[in-house]
Amino acid sequence: MEFSLTVATKIDDWQLIKYAEDLGYDRAWVPDSQMIWSDCYATLALAAHNTSRIKLGTGVSIPGTRIAPVTAHSIASINRIAPGRVFLGIGTGHTAMRVMGMNPMKIRDFREYLRVLRALLRGEEVEYTLDGTTRTICFLHQDLQFLDLEHTVPILVAANGPLALKSAGAYGDGLISVFNEQPGMLQANLDLVKQGAQQNGRTLDADFHTAALTSALVLQPGEKLDSERVIDECGSWVAAALHFVYEIYRYTRQEDVVPESFTDVWDEYCAYVEKMETPEEKRYLQIHNGHCTFLMPEERRFITPKAIAGTCLVGEPAAIVEQLRQAEREGLKEVTLLPPMASARKVLKDFADEVMRRY
Repeated sequence: MEFSLTVATKIDDWQLIKYAEDLGYDRAWVPDSQMIWSDCYATLALAAHNTSRIKLGTGVSIPGTRIAPVTAHSIASINRIAPGRVFLGIGTGHTAMRVMGMNPMKIRDFREYLRVLRALLRGEEVEYTLDGTTRTICFLHQDLQFLDLEHTVPILVAANGPLALKSAGAYGDGLISVFNEQPGMLQANLDLVKQGAQQNGRTLDADFHTAALTSALVLQPGEKLDSERVIDECGSWVAAALHFVYEIYRYTRQEDVVPESFTDVWDEYCAYVEKMETPEEKRYLQIHNGHCTFLMPEERRFITPKAIAGTCLVGEPAAIVEQLRQAEREGLKEVTLLPPMASARKVLKDFADEVMRRY
């Protein structure tokens, strides 16, 4: 099992990644969300220059805001600074696009994007289409090492829906999803990943990576899930998961997309959104305020013990270790933590001291 962090991308706080490296974390994911945080590749460059062991990558890169050749050259540039410890996490762009009131990339376009990425990161020529014009492209001057294409950059696909999961199997080297640490979820996801691989003539090998994006909190003896500290240190992640589910529900109107962990607050949360002061045509600006960074005070009432238990790794150390061992038996290879920015160092240290050292 690898242990990693996902940061709130703040370019002048790249030291958080160095801090995690010193604590023993294996990997750092740096999100690409242009309306919320700093630029992910600039932050990665600073982290790459100032670390020596930890793996570094996007968590995740957004195809709708960068064409495929730009994404490939950006991550290959980081690979030049930290050869062999760079990966590319990429998804269709749920939050980065929703926060502008736009939709994530369509799966058909996403699959084509992944196809071009894989070829370019191997140093190959590939047919690429832009604005209806198709041309053969490849990176020039490869012998001058502006980019590092020699050391493999794994492509780890963020996916939760069936078509995205199949795309991960068709073109990815790994999968990252929310709720993957929950019992039974990863196996269901991997069944779809394997279908996608088979449909594209691939067979997934034992190196196919699996990761779960979550947050974690180590309970003190006798501490309850409704304590102020627990809400403070888990709340931003629980709220982000709630926003994620709401956006899916808003577009599908299917009640079955709402996980059991949110059923006790769902109607109240929907009513809260409907009464937001922001006009409906701009409501996406308010829905994602605080996203994975801090908890909005008015959303604190939705951070219930049930919601915390269903979205986070939370418990006393032995209980968290056992939950992780069960997830590992089901095929999970990595868990990445996304704590609120204000308490990130404390959450990471508590988890390293109380869970990682026992694992």
